Amino acid sequence: MDNVIEVQDLEFYYGQNLIFSNVNFNIKRGDFTCLIGANGSGKSTLLNLLLGEKKPTNGEIKLFNENISNFMEWPRIGYVPQIGFGLSKDFPASCEEVIRTSLFPTIGLFKPANKNHKEMVSYALELVGMEGYANKLISELSGGQFQRIMIARVLINNPDIMILDEPTTGIDGKTVETLYKLLWELNQSNITILMVTHDTINTIDYTNRILCLEEGSLIELDKTDLKNELAHRHTHPRINDINQRGN
Repeated sequence: MDNVIEVQDLEFYYGQNLIFSNVNFNIKRGDFTCLIGANGSGKSTLLNLLLGEKKPTNGEIKLFNENISNFMEWPRIGYVPQIGFGLSKDFPASCEEVIRTSLFPTIGLFKPANKNHKEMVSYALELVGMEGYANKLISELSGGQFQRIMIARVLINNPDIMILDEPTTGIDGKTVETLYKLLWELNQSNITILMVTHDTINTIDYTNRILCLEEGSLIELDKTDLKNELAHRHTHPRINDINQRGN
């Protein structure tokens, strides 16, 4: 499989403080990968580096086999931030208007959407199971519904990979399961997914890889071993420790 993301010998400092070093991993096309780690371990910083919002102190990042410094095809990467970051749920806009903001580069900031643009919005809403919500104000949505709209907002550009930062924060348990199933279905339709989460136990059946960032380095956990632990009703010690520190 092709690599969507390649990271080699990545190192990052905040001032004089080392956040992580010697980070190496690949995300392959079709992967559904969880990135876990305690609060303050550098997960959000790593996402910022992958999104080109920060520059590494040392090391190399490639997106679709191209060095990130030369990469220009950002619509191929759909980013969904945590609820409370980015667009506020209290912003006075409809679901259609929010989703359509991703089309500004093609529509133009102050130009009306045409029939094709509206059909694209309708299709994005259909993909996340939100048909009929186009004219609904986002302030009237539940947390889970709002997160689905944010996912639809990136799906409208037909991304090759979705990067999500704690997508289930503030969402009730039943809705969390529904959201995981949606992400799994999108992954099965050939969208690569990289998701930061503390909820490793509930996501293990949906993902195929688990990366762990802790104590300044990154390792990949063996999913088979972890599943065997869970099957015998034991909690993986590293996962348990990370989840406790991250909550």
